[in-house]
Amino acid sequence: MLQGVLAVLIDRQRLFARLSALARPFLLQLDPETAHRFSIKALAHLPLPAPGPDDPRLAVRAFGLDFPNPLGLAAGFDKHGEAVDAMFALGFGFAEVGTATPLPQPGNPRPRLFRLMRDEAVINRFGFNSEGFAAVESRLARRKARPGIFGVNIGANKDSADRAADYARGVEAFAALADYFTINVSSPNTPGLRDLQQSAALDDLLARVIDARDRSAARSGRKPVLLKIAPDLSLDALDSLIACARARKIDGLIVSNTTLSRPKLADAATAKEQGGLSGRPLFALSTQMLASAYLRVEGQFPLIGVGGVDSAARALAKIEAGASLVQLYSALVFKGLGLPGAIKQGLLLELERNAYPRIEAAIGARARDYAAGAIPAI
Repeated sequence: MLQGVLAVLIDRQRLFARLSALARPFLLQLDPETAHRFSIKALAHLPLPAPGPDDPRLAVRAFGLDFPNPLGLAAGFDKHGEAVDAMFALGFGFAEVGTATPLPQPGNPRPRLFRLMRDEAVINRFGFNSEGFAAVESRLARRKARPGIFGVNIGANKDSADRAADYARGVEAFAALADYFTINVSSPNTPGLRDLQQSAALDDLLARVIDARDRSAARSGRKPVLLKIAPDLSLDALDSLIACARARKIDGLIVSNTTLSRPKLADAATAKEQGGLSGRPLFALSTQMLASAYLRVEGQFPLIGVGGVDSAARALAKIEAGASLVQLYSALVFKGLGLPGAIKQGLLLELERNAYPRIEAAIGARARDYAAGAIPAI
C-alpha cells in the first residue's frame, strides 16, 4: 500500500516540480511582490489536477475537524482568497486565507517584500494590505461547498478606533464560509498590533470574538477560533497569554508569526530591512516557542507550528515539539510547488524511521527537549 501511495505522490511532485523549475528563473528576475502576484494569478487560473488521496497515517483530527494530512498553507500567500482550490491541488491538507481586514487598505509603501536567497528567508512589511472583508467574502462564496478545509486569518484596520470590534466583525462576516478563524494579533508590521497580546487587551478581544462566534453558531455552526502569536514573546508574556487563552476557552494556538529578531544571516545588507523575518532562520526560535507553549497548554487545545518548515524532517520536528498541524509559506519561494508532495512523501518515511504508527503519535514526543533549546540542526 505504501508503494502505491508513494507512486501517486511522486508523480504529482514531479509535475509541480517541473512547473516550478520552468517558472522559477523568470520569477526570480521580477520584484518579489510582482512575482508573488504573478504566481497567485497563475495558480488561480491553471487547470491543476484534483488532489489525490493521502495515506491514512497522515490524517489528523484537531479543533473538531478531520485533516487528510498535517501540512497547511500559512496565511500571507493567498491574502485575498484567489487560489484556495489550487492549494489543495498542490497537496496541502488545509489552507489559510488572509490576513483580511474589514475595510480595504493598501498596506505599507513598496518595496515591502525582500528575498534573502542565501539564507532561504524572506522579510516582509506588508502592513495588512487587504481588499477588505466584502471582496474576500464574495470570492470565497463562489467556491462554497467545494472540498478542502480552509481558515480565514483576520486582522484589524491600521486606523481602526476599535480593533477588537474589527476581529469580531471578521468572525461574523465569514461564519458561513470558513472552517476556522485565526485571530492575528502578532504581525510586526501594524503599529501597536502586538500590544493586543497583553493580558487585559487580549482578554477583552477574545471575549468579543468568542461572543461573535457563538452568536453566529446558530445559523452557521460552531467554528474554531485560533490565536496566532509572535515568536518574540518572553516566557512570562507567554505564560500570561496562554492563561488568558485557556480561560477564554479558545480552540487552538498558532506558533508563530514572523520575527523582528535577526539571527546571523548571510545576506547582511538585506537583513537590515525593517519587517518580519520568515523562512529557514526562523525555525529554531519558533520551534522552541512552540514546545514551550505546548507544555503550558497542557492538552487543553491543539497547536499549529509555523516557521522554517521546508522539509519532512522539519515538519516532523514541529509535530514532536507539540504541533498537531504545521504550516509553511516562505519555503515555496525557494523549494517550488512540488514541496507539499515531497514533505508528505518524506513524512511517511520519517514515520517508519522513528517507529511512529501514525503522525498523531509523534505530537509532543520531544516537547521538553525542544523547550529547553535542544532544537535539531536539520
